[in-house]
Amino acid sequence: MNENTFYEPGTSASPPQAGQQAAGDGSRRAAVQFAWFRDEGDALVPLPLAQSLWRSDQMHGVAVSGLLARALEKAVDDAGRSELVPARYHVDLFRPARMIPTTARATVVREGPRLLLADAVVEQEGEVVARASGTFLQPSSSPDGAVWTSPEERPSPPPLELAPLDVEHHVPIFASDAPWSDNFGDHQNGGRHQTWHIAVPIVEGEECTPFQAVASVADATSMVTNWGAGGVEYINTDIDLALSRRPTGISIGLRATDHVAHAGIAAGTAEVFDREGSLGTATVTSLANTRRTVDLSGGVSLEGSA
Repeated sequence: MNENTFYEPGTSASPPQAGQQAAGDGSRRAAVQFAWFRDEGDALVPLPLAQSLWRSDQMHGVAVSGLLARALEKAVDDAGRSELVPARYHVDLFRPARMIPTTARATVVREGPRLLLADAVVEQEGEVVARASGTFLQPSSSPDGAVWTSPEERPSPPPLELAPLDVEHHVPIFASDAPWSDNFGDHQNGGRHQTWHIAVPIVEGEECTPFQAVASVADATSMVTNWGAGGVEYINTDIDLALSRRPTGISIGLRATDHVAHAGIAAGTAEVFDREGSLGTATVTSLANTRRTVDLSGGVSLEGSA
């Protein structure tokens, strides 16, 4: 679980970090300028919000994945192919990303009239700590022939009074055996989990794009598929995202569709949705990590988890 959880449960936002200012009148939904990184010119410096719950000296996967997506999207834009839709995104989280200056770069591997493939890496002190690949496809018209789809009712976002529109960042909202709320302690149970996020900008001062939003929030697939009555007892080693369209904004939902585990290895799948409906699936493979179980029954502190 590499989760965007540096918030106090039951509140709308964490206190502003150094250099950040809360907007408005101090109301429960007052907006705060969040970001995972600050651009220092030759490197991106992780901000406190990027700190993992597993260890205080490491970054969570939401920040790492967002940085990889940002690099891939720049490579696509630099190739003049911004009309392409991000259809497949894969991340390998094979080394802990530390809370130190970080760089990310991407290269185009293959380009054709209907597709573009690109690879990206995140590096720290000259060492690659995570990598990603992205497949971007040319949209067209869908065929008319009937194709089987799941008969299950599609997920829907929480009501607007709980989940404000994209302009206002707030703590992630969850539903499980308990109804939608931002109180993490209510959702430490064995029920089917879902979550709703307004994505945090990857770099301070930059606007978060819909692809960056869904790519970063996809790491929370580990949260909705691995969080149970005993806490989060698995840590994901990767992220896979398959999309049929771009999100309509930066508000993203995930609902668990399956969790299969054997001998300490788990495969979790979630449906990805926004306010317009479902747009794809996300999967994670995870390792049992009971030595450092993240227990959220008492809520989430601002300090992370060692």
